[in-house]
Amino acid sequence: MNELNSTTGQHTAYTDEDIRTLDWKEHIRRRPGMYIGKLGDGTYADDGIYVLLKEVLDNSIDEYMMGYGKSIEVTVRDGEVTVRDYGRGVPLGKVVDVSSKMNTGGKYDSKAFKKSVGLNGVGIKAVNALSSDFVIVSRRDRESKTVTYVRAEVITESAIEATEENNGTMIRFVPDSEIFKEYHYKDEFVENLLKNYVFLNAGLSIIYNGKRFYSRNGLVDLLNENMTTDPLYPIIHLKGEDIEIVLTHCNQYGEEYYSFVNGQHTTQGGTHLSAFRESVSRVIKEYYAKNFEYSDIRSGLVAAVSIKVEEPVFESQTKTKLGSKDMGPGGITVNKFIGDFIKRELDNYLHRYMDTSEALFKKISDSEKERKAIAGVTKLARERAKKANLHNKKLRDCRVHLNDNKGETRDDSSIFITEGDSASGSITKSRNPNLQAVFSLRGKPLNCFGLTKKVVYENEEFNLLQAALNIEDGLDDLRYNKVIIATDADVDGMHIRLLLMTFFLQFFPDLVKRNHVYILQTPLFRVRNKQKTFYCYSEEERISAIAEIGAKAEITRFKGLGEISPNEFKNFIGENIRLDPVTMKKEDAVKEMLEFYMGKNTMDRQNFIINNLVVEGDIE
Repeated sequence: MNELNSTTGQHTAYTDEDIRTLDWKEHIRRRPGMYIGKLGDGTYADDGIYVLLKEVLDNSIDEYMMGYGKSIEVTVRDGEVTVRDYGRGVPLGKVVDVSSKMNTGGKYDSKAFKKSVGLNGVGIKAVNALSSDFVIVSRRDRESKTVTYVRAEVITESAIEATEENNGTMIRFVPDSEIFKEYHYKDEFVENLLKNYVFLNAGLSIIYNGKRFYSRNGLVDLLNENMTTDPLYPIIHLKGEDIEIVLTHCNQYGEEYYSFVNGQHTTQGGTHLSAFRESVSRVIKEYYAKNFEYSDIRSGLVAAVSIKVEEPVFESQTKTKLGSKDMGPGGITVNKFIGDFIKRELDNYLHRYMDTSEALFKKISDSEKERKAIAGVTKLARERAKKANLHNKKLRDCRVHLNDNKGETRDDSSIFITEGDSASGSITKSRNPNLQAVFSLRGKPLNCFGLTKKVVYENEEFNLLQAALNIEDGLDDLRYNKVIIATDADVDGMHIRLLLMTFFLQFFPDLVKRNHVYILQTPLFRVRNKQKTFYCYSEEERISAIAEIGAKAEITRFKGLGEISPNEFKNFIGENIRLDPVTMKKEDAVKEMLEFYMGKNTMDRQNFIINNLVVEGDIE
């Protein structure tokens, strides 16, 4: 068969030779995104190198869940990762198969691994294929077997040998630098991953580079670790067969959830989280026999839910969203299972602990009063925001959004929040209009610290920004995965950045906690001659560039984003974009920090400014 080439107007042959079947490892290496999501270099927590670590760890966790091995050792040094568990060890005759034959594993039979994460026989095979070096050692009953690979090709395979080592499996791998360019593991991301594992498996010890992670109280410890404000009542902890739930309320806006299936952190939720949110709201409403709005019940709710499902179905290989509607083959639905459990256990709890039920009632009532107080301005504010967005006054939108195409996630969608016409003009002209939107601020935003959410609707800038992000009712319909604050690297720019971060932390803290907010790094200097151009983000980079170019270097100091031409801006918001994630942890003491920096002008703050004042002459 011949097809007409629309470009050349000539017929293109389409023959048997055009049909290829890729070897399994070649397919993984050519299409890694199908197996581990995005690649990245380790800058972000969902980059591929962390997925590789997780795929190996999942097998060790499954062993612990089956009752074998109480500790796991993880070592990361110079890009090399080693995971050693003390489970049963891979059957020695199948070490090669489980590490290099697709659709091979011990988890298809639910009797052996009833409620496991890795069900498709792909996990460590993908790690093997995407590693330049891969070693697997299995130890069982005083015998061991070792297999080494280079890019999934067997290099050595030992005979079964005697050993004095305890049972278990050791896997060591080095992510392939041809695929993961200049990658690096960040301790904070690895540690957060390991913390979730121990919170979900109380009693398990994970030793990471000599540091021990352990949880006695499970999901209660998870909430205490992640809450940035004090709970309004003691954490409610409900546990049953195949389900564990913790919840409380805090004095904050929005809802905050941590959901898990078979030990997998489902960051995008799924059927189990939807069932949880619906069931909690319904049971609390029925308990008080009041016609509460679900939004008032869930305002300030912080919760975690973990369930175990037979043969779970996830919406991608990276398993971030549960698609299963049933608890297992022939079992009840996820919705009914969670609903029945919450109806029985939460209702009993609230009847048993009256102090908690009274504190919960007060929180819901306060949320209801605030919602009614702003009801008068909400309708008008929504109409203004809709009209402004339709006329494109503030927002230069992109074509693809986070939840386009019936929930399909577009992780690369982003919005730049910038100041002034010149800066927004440069970004708008140089952006990718498919994936990058621009929101232009007019002047400095209001300092909203200590104000109620009513100000979000009364203040035009905040109202329009909220509408652009589509976060009025929570993050379910957030339009952009990355919300990027792009301000000048001067005093005014830093102040605007701080005012925006105060807005997000005050009214939409879950936007920060779920890693959607970033700061755009832009170069401070351009150093060039006729042959070379360097963009420098620090004084050290400027000095290094001058040393390489020589004494005749032309040096430009960028004072604002508007001074950077659109052609140059493409270098900074494309593939080479530098983003600093805004993170939020309990030890950050966010409430106290905002009070100090954004609250009333106290003597303590004045003294801090005086003591940390930098005079221009002090800068070398």
